[in-house]
Amino acid sequence: MAKKNSQLVSQHLENISRKMLEEYQDVIRNFVRKRHGVYALYRRGKLYYVGLASSLLGRLKQHLTNKHGDTWDRFSVYLTIGPAYMKEIESVLIRISDPPGNKQRGKFAKSENLLPKVKAEYRRRKKEEEEDIFGPRKKGKKKVKPARKKVTKAKGRVPVMAQYAERVKKLRARFKGKLVHARVLKDGQVSYGGKRYTSPSLAAGAACKRHARNGWTFWTYERAPGDWVLINDLRK
Repeated sequence: MAKKNSQLVSQHLENISRKMLEEYQDVIRNFVRKRHGVYALYRRGKLYYVGLASSLLGRLKQHLTNKHGDTWDRFSVYLTIGPAYMKEIESVLIRISDPPGNKQRGKFAKSENLLPKVKAEYRRRKKEEEEDIFGPRKKGKKKVKPARKKVTKAKGRVPVMAQYAERVKKLRARFKGKLVHARVLKDGQVSYGGKRYTSPSLAAGAACKRHARNGWTFWTYERAPGDWVLINDLRK
């Protein structure tokens, strides 16, 4: 998790004429030499190309004479604190703006495409609406499947994680410097240490060997690849 006062862009210079780079390169050099960052090239007021560089001045000088040399007239630079996330920022900008000078579409190394899940949820909602209007469809005879063992719920309580079971499968938390892991079952129970619990708090208490522990502020789940957040966020 990023610190509250952390930042990515430390300085920026926008909408500068190409002439400044050609005739007063020493002025630009004083500010961008050996700096990491993202830059943009414009042609007649429209975005033409987006790129990144670990040495912005050198890259901009290349664009004065390479294949893009005669295609832009103004530029902007955004200086970053180190190289972190630069490639992904470039990919985001390219995918949003689709500049004509960028031949390759921006790529993400680990980002999950949510489109299949959104489509599945959309189809489920449409099916529910259709059944509400026209009634449920008549179904043919189904093959008899072996009966599954029913899970006994403590004191008849519905597990509190039941409403999130489709979204949350794995849980983890850090306790005394070590990671502890648990699973959310299909019925919403939390499985930890070979036992099942009807609430994340009961499972957290078992993990901490305490009578009670707030599981909503103890367990985290993977909201997106590599992005672990407290399960308490599910209730917001």
